[in-house]
Amino acid sequence: MNLDRSIDDYLAHVRTERGYSEHTVAAYRSDLVDLAGFASGRGVEGVAGIDLALLRDWLWTATERGLARTTIARRAASARGWTAWLHRRGLIAADPGLRLKAPRAQRTLPRVVAERALADALAALADRAAGDDPVAVRDAAIAELLYASALRVSELVGLDLADVDRRRRTVRVTGKGSKERVVPYGAPAARALDRYLEVARPAILAGVAEHGKNAGGAAAPTAVFLGVRGGRLGVRSVHRQIAAMLSSIPGAGPSGPHALRHSAATHLLDGGADLRAVQEFLGHASLGTTQIYTHVSAERLKQSYRTAHPRA
Repeated sequence: MNLDRSIDDYLAHVRTERGYSEHTVAAYRSDLVDLAGFASGRGVEGVAGIDLALLRDWLWTATERGLARTTIARRAASARGWTAWLHRRGLIAADPGLRLKAPRAQRTLPRVVAERALADALAALADRAAGDDPVAVRDAAIAELLYASALRVSELVGLDLADVDRRRRTVRVTGKGSKERVVPYGAPAARALDRYLEVARPAILAGVAEHGKNAGGAAAPTAVFLGVRGGRLGVRSVHRQIAAMLSSIPGAGPSGPHALRHSAATHLLDGGADLRAVQEFLGHASLGTTQIYTHVSAERLKQSYRTAHPRA
């Protein structure tokens, strides 16, 4: 079987049978297409020519190009998954990916925004939303809900009206692996979301109908969060909004929506929440993934100690 055909079949497998998200499938495709191009440059056109030496050379070339260790580790994982599938299907006699090693990805602590700084940023958004601008009202609701429910940005933009239970203050989201969970949100998020749904969202749709902004585009009548053209709001728009919101807050690390998720998880643990409960809240399959936030809390404690204790 040629390389391109095998990659297409493998990606169809992980999408339909393993339930991988489109984001994950796209990352796998990028990695494996790059591997196929590298193999072709070495005269390998079929899966039978894929061996451990070629895979190692591919990763070494990526290292020489200066790719991050996290990227190389992901590439190795993509290749291992593909070769294991080829072997199970009987398309290759042995699995060369079994012995493929990659540099261990450095695990850095996620950025956490201090509670007071985050409260001030949310208050500033609320002040801007006090006027009649429906986009400002929408943006305030987005930030409040991201922080209140520790949502992934893909989960937020994927919300439909039927997923929101305003009486119980919960949202039903579809996370990684197409797994559903129901998470709560608090009173500030409820006020911001109610105002958006009752006032701003109808105003956006009315503007679309009046000016024909969605001409040639796809309307999204069931989506909770809408763009100015009436379509479902995209991930990039939310990234830009949250990055702008956090830009004036000191601190190193990413400043997109995931910073709010990291902050919510850490603030829950700082407040005494059980680690298992936080795991359920975040939708993590493994408790080990959630434990990174205990390290964040410990580092924050050490920093406070060094700053405040007279004999630190």
